[in-house]
Amino acid sequence: MERQTIIGRERVDNIDIYFEYDRMDDSLPTLVLLHGFLSSSFSFRKLVPHLIKEFNVISLDLPPFGQSGKDYRYTYSFRNIAKSVVRFLAGKNIGKFSIIGHSMGGQVSLQLIQSHPDLVEHAILLAGSGYQPSYSEKMKLVSYLPFFSFGIKGYLQRSGIEKNLKNVVHDPALIDDEMRQGYIRPFMEKHDIFRALGRMLRDKEVDLLKDELRDILTPCLLVWGRHDRVVPLEIGQRLHGDLPNSELVVLEDTGHLLPEEKPAEIYQLIKQFLGTAALDFGPKEHAHE
Repeated sequence: MERQTIIGRERVDNIDIYFEYDRMDDSLPTLVLLHGFLSSSFSFRKLVPHLIKEFNVISLDLPPFGQSGKDYRYTYSFRNIAKSVVRFLAGKNIGKFSIIGHSMGGQVSLQLIQSHPDLVEHAILLAGSGYQPSYSEKMKLVSYLPFFSFGIKGYLQRSGIEKNLKNVVHDPALIDDEMRQGYIRPFMEKHDIFRALGRMLRDKEVDLLKDELRDILTPCLLVWGRHDRVVPLEIGQRLHGDLPNSELVVLEDTGHLLPEEKPAEIYQLIKQFLGTAALDFGPKEHAHE
């Protein structure tokens, strides 16, 4: 099916949230897509054409990334970002939905599920981050220095887009000019993003703890790449152990950037999961070639 996408921005909690909405059919379930750190809804561009065969799909750029706002005064904790996502969806009259969170989007998804378990029917975490502490008080104090944002910008420039992309995919042959430009463009337009990243460093809270995760009863599908160097499989295995209603699927020959690397396979997993999510998942792990 050809994409017929509505794009726009909505003002929520003193920040602009950019969105892309595919399909608006009341008879179809809705999927909300949340991307990872230093990324945007661009990372789902290969997965969405599959998903719109069966679902309404709404992709968001989480502040301060992509084309969403980068206001220095916004609170960039995952808990607050999750609250803004909920308020955005309420403004679109989206009451019940399933959520797909990649990497940092998984952390935001878990915060959202914990605070609004009645809204989320199912969760799909694609290499979802977890178990991270907040930053040290020393690092938070350093982030107040006038030139800290220039330091962040310099670090990202020195590491380079090519090196960063090779770190997140298993097969470097997947990297092309479209991918390079799609990931680097938001960091070339304004300096505001680097200032907001400094604020995000200060605002980050401790991730959900084991007891909090065990209280989440939402059916969760955890999908991991066997060769993930950013959020290693060990994190997925820990989440599987702590989320009582979860299933873990491991994809072979795959790194961290799952929506780019295996979009067709992930679509099939999501389709199958949403058809069987009411089942009681046991402690099991699948590996897919």
